Amino acid sequence: MKVLNLQCAHQHEFEGWFGSEDDYTSQLERGLLSCPMCGDVHIAKKLSAPRLNLRAGRQEPQAVAPAAPAGAVPMSNHTGNAELAALQARMLNALREVMANTEDVGDRFADEARAMHHGEVEHRQIRGQASPQEALELMEEGIEVIALPMVPAVKETLQ
Repeated sequence: MKVLNLQCAHQHEFEGWFGSEDDYTSQLERGLLSCPMCGDVHIAKKLSAPRLNLRAGRQEPQAVAPAAPAGAVPMSNHTGNAELAALQARMLNALREVMANTEDVGDRFADEARAMHHGEVEHRQIRGQASPQEALELMEEGIEVIALPMVPAVKETLQ
């Protein structure tokens, strides 16, 4: 099993598990890899240090950073990368919670929100699609709405 650190063109970092290097290359060439945050299919492999399982009792070797290939862009701020990854994880968890605790009314969102606001139907937690114009009209009528990005990773469990 090969675990690779990957990044899309929008700088979202994620991990991919592959049976082999050929498996990774094949999936990449066929357009089967996509960013779980934004769906981008322009994926690049990032540098990563291998994990070596050494027998107990052996002295741990000194950690040495691998030499970067020609043209590679070094990661300049590991703390910033960790903070970004944590922020992305929190955002995904929050969006998944919204998905789990709301009813999808699709393109009927504006009509359903108005009907609840005017007491025509029972109040419930809903989500759906509305054009920017519809959302503005709802807000002008005093109906609270919020636009959320629905990234591909929200709809499925990541491993």
